[in-house]
Amino acid sequence: MRSTLSRCLVICALMCAAPVIAADGVTAKVAAPAANRTIALDAAALAGLPRTKVSGSTHGDAPSEFEGVVLIEVLHRNGLPLDEKLRGRAMATAVRVTASDGYVVVFSLGELAPDFGATTVLIADRQNGKPIDAKDGPLRLVVPTDKRAARWVRNVTRIEVLNVDGDEPKH
Repeated sequence: MRSTLSRCLVICALMCAAPVIAADGVTAKVAAPAANRTIALDAAALAGLPRTKVSGSTHGDAPSEFEGVVLIEVLHRNGLPLDEKLRGRAMATAVRVTASDGYVVVFSLGELAPDFGATTVLIADRQNGKPIDAKDGPLRLVVPTDKRAARWVRNVTRIEVLNVDGDEPKH
């Protein structure tokens, strides 16, 4: 009974997903049990969040300096647990990021959390001191710790938080 109720609550939360991130006319949607509100992640909102700079390069390009906000900070400010609250079923949380062309990458919440995996994932809006160009932006995901740039998502349009709890019914 408890397992069925938990599943129903997760399904209801996912079905009630609200747009959470908007950037220069691009709206990214978050489906998250803990987040059901909208924030505008435009230049003004980005300026109001802690900013970070990282260096990296993609596919043989010269190294660049990227600036933006750390993904886990945006998620945490929208209700996702961190620190001692990140345990149990919350450890079965995934973050799926989608580009305008349908390209998708996934991170576990644990790998993003500073006291677990501490993978730095930046939602960048600036490259080498300038706004990211239309080919790659206005928002680009930058993962400087990855050995390959396959999770560097251009033209981010959607960030979804999903519970991927593998709790199957017992027969």
